[in-house]
Amino acid sequence: MSFMITMSQKELHRLEVIQKIRDERLSVVQAAELLDLSRSQVHRLLQAYDRNGPAGLVSKKRSRPSNRRHSEEFRNAALDLIRERYLDFGPTLAREKLIELHQISVAKETLRQWMTEAGIWISRRERKKRVFQPRGRRDCFGELVQIDGSHHWWFESRGPKCALLVYIDDATGKLLHLRFAGSENTFDYLHATKAYLQQWGKPLAFYSDKHGVFRSTHASEKDRTSGLTQFGRALYELNIDIICANTPQAKGRVERANQTLQDRLVKEMRLRGIDTIEAANAYATEFIADFNARFGKPPRNPKDMHRPLAAHENLDGAMCRKEVRTLS
Repeated sequence: MSFMITMSQKELHRLEVIQKIRDERLSVVQAAELLDLSRSQVHRLLQAYDRNGPAGLVSKKRSRPSNRRHSEEFRNAALDLIRERYLDFGPTLAREKLIELHQISVAKETLRQWMTEAGIWISRRERKKRVFQPRGRRDCFGELVQIDGSHHWWFESRGPKCALLVYIDDATGKLLHLRFAGSENTFDYLHATKAYLQQWGKPLAFYSDKHGVFRSTHASEKDRTSGLTQFGRALYELNIDIICANTPQAKGRVERANQTLQDRLVKEMRLRGIDTIEAANAYATEFIADFNARFGKPPRNPKDMHRPLAAHENLDGAMCRKEVRTLS
């Protein structure tokens, strides 16, 4: 009666060496060096081979459940919590919350597998997306800062739909400023940018879309700041370039950040019961610090390209000078 034995590559190698010992083509010392084992371990393999043939070299743990496997009760408890409180969370964020709030620790990939098997999570491989060639990151912090507004139900059903103004550094992927506002408008962008400049200084350039706050289609050809709005011209006064992207994909860094924020930030505010713009802006600093610790990357060049504001420079002054020029 014949039967098949399933062996791993490692076990097949051991079988070949053990057979060479029995054929007197290798000594036990040579075999121990080849297999990176002690001589006593090689002798045990020889005894197992003599008793059971090649089957004696097969691991006894094969087809047995791992000693580190979680119990069904543990698995079900974790999945029940996710269904109850974190149904729309991805595996990474769900794991963080299980650890932080429930002291339940499970490996990320294990949780991903459980959520996929339970139908809670669909892997990214199954989500078909159009692929765009990513633009390379800039080298230095403050060299290029992407800005964008995301109009969304940030408070879900607890509060009004509003906009989040996002400032993210291109070189590091770090959030540098967040401001919740009723809409994307010049007033709130000016306030957000003023706070940004006071904290970080002047970047070399801001990178935006062609929203009406940033670009005008009715500019004079003789105007050196042709195509820019009141906001853009205020930046011009401060010697900060503004670049308007032609497509959403061109400013992919901030677009992807918006997707992450619409996932993580919405859920963090849900857990904290935040339902107003004022409370959300108060929480933004804490969220930024946590986000950057998790997702920020070091720049290729450690130089900080932000320039300090001069004593006579400020966004309010730049706006006032523009208004005077317009009246004259």
